[in-house]
Amino acid sequence: MNMKKVSLDTWIQLIGMLGVLGGLVFVGLEMQQAHRIALASQQTARAELFLDQVNSMTEAGVSFQDALMMSNGSQPIDSEYEAALDNAAHATWWIYENDFIQYQLGLMDESVWQAKLNAMAFSYNVCINREVYDFRKGMLDPELIDLIEQFPDECADQ
Repeated sequence: MNMKKVSLDTWIQLIGMLGVLGGLVFVGLEMQQAHRIALASQQTARAELFLDQVNSMTEAGVSFQDALMMSNGSQPIDSEYEAALDNAAHATWWIYENDFIQYQLGLMDESVWQAKLNAMAFSYNVCINREVYDFRKGMLDPELIDLIEQFPDECADQ
């Protein structure tokens, strides 16, 4: 058997390549962790937006639950809620547009996105707020509009 001695240069190059590979693995793990942190941060920001909506209604002396029930027709609309319902509808469409963009950028998990789609379909079919959607439609991302208008339209007959 013919054994050759490996030069010191070759060993140094091998160790250097292993070091580079180890560094790349480390960078990949750091990027994965940064992505998870970004997802968590975005979820926190979304929760804060909805909490701000609830708190603004609290400050106005109206119930968020009553507003939701008025929105879906379970409860008659009280005149003191009209402005709160309009404002909540406007805020909701801004939030949905932001969610759409974040989903496109990969900053939202698929399960969260599916829940957002359900919420968008619900909001689109709150017929008392359709006027807000129709007004805002020209200000929303056209791709989002295409997505929204694929939902069944329960307000068309009203």
